[in-house]
Amino acid sequence: MEKILGRQEASEAVDDAGWRFLLGALLTSVPVGSLAQGIGLAADAVAACGDDADGHLRVDGRPDRVVFTLQSLEHAGVTSRDVELALLISSTVGAMTEPEIGTGAPRSVQILEIAIDALDIAGIREFWRAVLGYTGEAGAEGPKDPLIDPVGQGPAVWFQQMDAPRPQRNRIHFDICVPHDEAPRRIEAALAAGGRLVSATRAPAFWVLADREGNEVCVTTWQGRDG
Repeated sequence: MEKILGRQEASEAVDDAGWRFLLGALLTSVPVGSLAQGIGLAADAVAACGDDADGHLRVDGRPDRVVFTLQSLEHAGVTSRDVELALLISSTVGAMTEPEIGTGAPRSVQILEIAIDALDIAGIREFWRAVLGYTGEAGAEGPKDPLIDPVGQGPAVWFQQMDAPRPQRNRIHFDICVPHDEAPRRIEAALAAGGRLVSATRAPAFWVLADREGNEVCVTTWQGRDG
C-alpha cells in the first residue's frame, strides 16, 4: 500500500541518492553525452520501474541531460513507491544530480509555476484552463485549485486570492521552486544581476525578488510550509 509522504520525509528519503524533492515531486538530472545515450538511460529507467512507470515516471530527454521526475499521478504527490522507484533508477542509471551550490555546475533541477492574483478565482480559472489546454490535478478539481499541463511540458498555474484591487503591482508573477539548499545561491545570483529583495518574511518557503522595473518573482522551496 502506497503511503503519501510529508515534505521532510520525502526530501530525506532520496537526498543521498541524488534526487531532489521539489513541491510534490522527486527530480534528478543525469548528464549524458548524446541524445541516443539519454534515450537509452530513459529506457533503462522505464524497465526498472516496470508496470509502475506509467503511473509515476516522466522523462525529459535532451542531448546533454535526461531529467527524471517521479510523482504518483493518482495522488498528485510523492509516495513511498516513488521513493522505491527513485532508488531503483539510481542503482540502474548511475550518476545523478549534484547540487549547484557555489560550484559553477550546470543548473540541477527546478519547477516553474505561474501565480495569478485574482479577486474571483472561480470566475477566471476556467478561462485559463481553456486557453492553456490545462487540467486540474488528481483530486484537486475545485473552483480555486491550481491547473497543470496534462502532458507535463508547461508550468503549473495557481491562483492567489486578493482581498482588494491592487492596480499598482503586477497581477502575474513567476514562482521558481529550487532545491532547498540551492535557494541562497540562486537569490545571490539574482541580486548580483541587478535584482532586489522585496521580502523574506516567508522564507524559506519563498523569497520575493524584483527586477529593476519592479516585476516580481518568488524563489521557493519546500521548507517552511508545514504548520
